[in-house]
Amino acid sequence: MEVSFTKEIESLRLGAGETFHGEGILAITKGLLQSGVAYVGGYQGAPVSHLMDVLVQARGLMAELGVHVEACSNEASAAAMLGASIHYPIRGAVTWKSIVGTNVAADALSNLSSPGVTGGVLIVIGEDYGEGASVIQERTHAYALKSGMILLDPRPDLAQMVDMVEHGFAMSEASNMPAMMELRIRACHVRGSFAARDNRMPSISTRALMQQPAQFDYSRLAHPPVTFTHEKLKYEERIPAARRYIVEHQLNELHAGKLSDLGLIVQGGLYNTLVRALQQFGLADAFGELDVPTLVLNVTSPLVPQQITDFCQGKRAVLVLEEGQPEYIEQEIATLLRRQDIQTPLAGKDVLPMGGEYNVEVMATGLAKWLARVAPELDVQDVQSWLAANQQRRGEVGQALPEPLPARPPGFCIGCPERPVFSAIKLAQQTVGPVHVAADIGCHSFGTFEPFTTGHTILGFGMSLASRAGVSPHMNKRVLAIMGDGGFWHNGLVSGVQAALFNGDDAVLLIFKNGYTSATGTQDIISTPSEDAKFNAEDKGSSLVHTNQTIENALQGLGVKWMRVVNTYEVAKMRDTLEEAFTTPFNGLKVIVAEGECQLERQRRVKPWIAGLLKKGKRVVRVKYGVDEDVCTGDHACIRLSACPTLTLRDNPDPLKVDPIATVIDGCVGCGLCGENAHAATLCPSFYRAEVIQNPKWHERLVHGLRGAIVRALQPA
Repeated sequence: MEVSFTKEIESLRLGAGETFHGEGILAITKGLLQSGVAYVGGYQGAPVSHLMDVLVQARGLMAELGVHVEACSNEASAAAMLGASIHYPIRGAVTWKSIVGTNVAADALSNLSSPGVTGGVLIVIGEDYGEGASVIQERTHAYALKSGMILLDPRPDLAQMVDMVEHGFAMSEASNMPAMMELRIRACHVRGSFAARDNRMPSISTRALMQQPAQFDYSRLAHPPVTFTHEKLKYEERIPAARRYIVEHQLNELHAGKLSDLGLIVQGGLYNTLVRALQQFGLADAFGELDVPTLVLNVTSPLVPQQITDFCQGKRAVLVLEEGQPEYIEQEIATLLRRQDIQTPLAGKDVLPMGGEYNVEVMATGLAKWLARVAPELDVQDVQSWLAANQQRRGEVGQALPEPLPARPPGFCIGCPERPVFSAIKLAQQTVGPVHVAADIGCHSFGTFEPFTTGHTILGFGMSLASRAGVSPHMNKRVLAIMGDGGFWHNGLVSGVQAALFNGDDAVLLIFKNGYTSATGTQDIISTPSEDAKFNAEDKGSSLVHTNQTIENALQGLGVKWMRVVNTYEVAKMRDTLEEAFTTPFNGLKVIVAEGECQLERQRRVKPWIAGLLKKGKRVVRVKYGVDEDVCTGDHACIRLSACPTLTLRDNPDPLKVDPIATVIDGCVGCGLCGENAHAATLCPSFYRAEVIQNPKWHERLVHGLRGAIVRALQPA
């Protein structure tokens, strides 16, 4: 795993009278246990990857409480798990990254929301939106509106977040609606403390099994004609019940302020940012006391009409601070006010950006425009000067540079086993010509950046082979689809491979088999190699440890006739295999399994192992690559072909040569790609391979001494 929570997990055992200290993800997990959750699951993805890590690493504690933990193959299977709460009074929670994960889970969510739930359901959503997002810019809010689900957006305070976890389950049961809780990246990692409560062992659990299944009840199926009744129940019973719960438990917070004729309505997750923005105007203090009355929506769906109208009634103006587009909340509030003939001026996206993340400067800019319009008696000049000064400083920094900083696109990790495959793809296209490449989500999507710039489309996790189905019939050469082993198991096997075989498509599929869902934190999957296989490979000095043949067996079982397994670091062999796949007379799906363990995971295992050997005084050989400065011509073709961060430039030591030479800096993990590329592409022979021996044997010391003496003797005085 990328992060170990072994120590932090112990804090999940805290009980009443004790104080929890930690970050948001741990607090959410504690809230689940305090709520009596019976089963948990999900699929990893930023910014909630660590929640799945915590749940999996806390299996021992979960087992003590009778809580079942399921690492799901994708978000759809996680959502389908929640069907256990349709008939049975047991609480379940799952987690995934949104919006992409919610898209994958959409079918199951609709079929869950239609009949409703008996036991409480909570879906912890990683709302990956804004400047730091790694996915398309969409919001989860639409799913709550269309499917009839509760959407929680808690204020980023650990006590508030934990309370909302417990209220989320209770409100779900009171209204029979599934509840979603969206957490932005700051909420996931915000640190703080709260008063812990005792963990609750669920009444139905793995330690207290049900003896009989529920009786058949057609009304609990998402199937016509009963779905027409479900729709009526949503707006006649479920949503009103959720609204009553929100009011009775005061889940939305009202902060009174001395400027009583103004008002702010803000999503709970944006509250901390709003406080900081108001501080620039002198309208909030360091403790969060606000001068402008503010309604904090910890529950953003459903809204409570009476709560909204009461807040807006009689005010000079109200501003809605809603991140993202469309402006679902603002539109709903405007409709509520119009229906009640309340004429309070409402602002929102007219002074704030339609899309993008609402940071402090963005909020302050919008607040300054709004206050200048509705409260001209307030002096906003200082804030406008502060904003202008920020822009001026950025401009001055840019002007101070002799030239713009070069673009620094994301890239593969040092020694990543996927980098050499993209080198091979570039080399293969020199022979077969340019090919259409359907890319995919995962570490290999870094291949779309320079210098590889490989990949025409990304349509979803594991969807690359499916996405080329409309291109292949219209292309005069074969199309290449790329996916990782994580994407293969997530969706690629069913959506891509099965469909291609069924339709008899003539295509090439390249599967990166690095052993993990690496981009989300190297979580284990069904094709992860065993620990014995990993260490046996290290003992033999091999980087190829994937004795797990699950992917190959699955492909053969489906009927794949043309398949090759190639070590990713063997660039020349990979190039030849790609050329064969593009030119073979075989008509059908051709699969290349590119096998090479995730280098991060390998280094995490190898480094302590080597340290242990050195501590025992045992012989250790470390491979290091370098560039002979006397041979390097400075054409830099090696860098353009590999893009390894440790292969870079330095000044040429030869005063008669102008071009900088290539050099291998510290950090090299000895994967050998630079040398492989030089050989495969017939580049210059400037690369050398050296073995650094620690704790050498006596005869190795003797040979080394003799070699040194001979070299010194041959050198001029």
